[in-house]
Amino acid sequence: MAFIELGDGDGTNSERTFAARPAVYAAWQQLNGAIKESGGDLRRYELATLAAARRLRSSYCCLAHGKVLAEQFYDADAVRALPDGLDETDTAIMELADKVVVDATSITEADVDRLRGLGLDDGQIMDVVLAAAARCFFSKTLDALGVQPDASFQALDPAFRDAMTVGRPIATI
Repeated sequence: MAFIELGDGDGTNSERTFAARPAVYAAWQQLNGAIKESGGDLRRYELATLAAARRLRSSYCCLAHGKVLAEQFYDADAVRALPDGLDETDTAIMELADKVVVDATSITEADVDRLRGLGLDDGQIMDVVLAAAARCFFSKTLDALGVQPDASFQALDPAFRDAMTVGRPIATI
């Protein structure tokens, strides 16, 4: 279900959403790819993205990025519990991403200095901010148009699936 007609084809619901605006989707892919590649640390990108998606209540993005974390870096139980179990640096990364979504104007030099003190350089701090800010665009676009997470997410472990479904329900078809 979506509030607008999704494009035809075999793509994901998120891909089909942009069928009427393929240039926007191509620009999104380029921007998101550049953000991922600039930092070079996929795990940290995914942590920041999951934190932003949770705060945005984006089931689609929580499911997609939680799945990446569970398949490549942690087990499903650990992802459900995040940020519990993370070291101080990764916890601070998730906290900054959350703060970007809640109110970026509330971020202070002390927030940035905390990450510097934990060993991140200014480029790595910017990567966290970019991941969270970009997630705002994509998640809000999908949710504002009523796009549900793909039905394929129904196959995930029920406890994991339920923990990652923080907003719109998963599509059934």
